[in-house]
Amino acid sequence: MMADRIPRPNATTSRAQEDTVLAPRFYTTDFDAMNDIDVSLVRAEWDSLIDELRRDANREHFTRTPEFSREFAALPPALHKEFVDFLVSSVTAEFSGCVLYAEIKKRVSNPDLRALFGFMARDEARHAGFINETLKDFGVGVDLSFLTRSKKYKFFQPKFIFYATYLSEKIGYARYITIFRQLERHPEREFHPIFRWFENWCADEFRHGEAFALIMRANPKLLQGFNTLWIRFFLIAVFATMYVRDHARVELHAALGIDPTEYDFTVFRITSEICRQVFPIELDLDNPRFLAGLERLRRIADASAAARAKGGLTGAIKCLGLAAAAGFAFAGLFILPTRRNALPKLTRLAPAW
Repeated sequence: MMADRIPRPNATTSRAQEDTVLAPRFYTTDFDAMNDIDVSLVRAEWDSLIDELRRDANREHFTRTPEFSREFAALPPALHKEFVDFLVSSVTAEFSGCVLYAEIKKRVSNPDLRALFGFMARDEARHAGFINETLKDFGVGVDLSFLTRSKKYKFFQPKFIFYATYLSEKIGYARYITIFRQLERHPEREFHPIFRWFENWCADEFRHGEAFALIMRANPKLLQGFNTLWIRFFLIAVFATMYVRDHARVELHAALGIDPTEYDFTVFRITSEICRQVFPIELDLDNPRFLAGLERLRRIADASAAARAKGGLTGAIKCLGLAAAAGFAFAGLFILPTRRNALPKLTRLAPAW
């Protein structure tokens, strides 16, 4: 009887709650190891970044205007579905960052990390709330408190948090700024006002990525030896996930006037250029086998979705075979040659794209 009194999440919250290969995840980590992180090697750049975060240039940016009160129900059904899916994925990713950063701040005593993660949790909470208000305009807001309690958490060692979250913040910047620049050139393509917030918004993502870049540069062992293989793994995983997910949003990209493959490779190139500040390797985006491998993963993802929809024993068996095929396709991408980078003397970059 007690279970009957527990509120059930709405459909959008349930969608955000899903744990799939492509869905944003919630993370936890080794807080004692995180507490031992030392940034002495990059002290001047670190203090400058913390000062920027403390000034909070975007404190007044995330204010809704009367344009948000427009009626958006008239969006074509397929575009409406994909746009809501985009917003749900975005709010889940932003809120997962908020939860992780807030937990790190709470669990460590290291003053450098407490300051950093407190500021970043503030930013991500602001982003998630802003997106969720837009979802509420569509009548499908995510219950973020329920998500905190119900979403499965994946344990990552601190170094994996650094690799994955650095890439997430930097590719987030590249995605948002590429869409913003497209709509600057083609304002007639703007079907919702939230896109106008993307330029200042992604400056927050860029600053967050700078923090993780400084942490890794202050701890050079994270960028050497066997760890370069982990860097390669995360680069491929983040790029491949984006490629597969974006190619499933046909109507959204058509409405923005963007070809998904061209858009993704623009984002990959911006992200790769930025990552030269910290990663000693980069993927060879010009290798035709790289695009071919991404296409294999996309086709496998489409076939897996069809098999899951079919259900039953046949569908389950087919999903297992397709999961193995995806593993082989990923391995094919992993063994492709990479390019070496000589790291610059100073780490920090400006969001100039």
